[in-house]
Amino acid sequence: MSAWVYIMSNRKDGVLYIGVTSDLSRRIVQHREGKGSVFCRRYGLKRLVYAEEHDGIEEAIAREKAMKAWKRAWKIELIEAVNPAWDDLFDVVL
Repeated sequence: MSAWVYIMSNRKDGVLYIGVTSDLSRRIVQHREGKGSVFCRRYGLKRLVYAEEHDGIEEAIAREKAMKAWKRAWKIELIEAVNPAWDDLFDVVL
């Protein structure tokens, strides 16, 4: 079963949220409807700026934990390597 690590933001160089899920589409819709994390709701994070698929949930969780420990600059570099304009990737990835 595949799983996803994703990053949400409110704007370019804005607040970042890193999450993990087995159903990316459903999870992003939850965030957008205000039913996702309290953090995303508090900061208005509705833009999917990065997503990577993994073979299993354990692998995805390990990657999420590693990414959360990164410096902010490394996270921004990762996002901009695939999404330099910080576009909403919801319709592209899903």
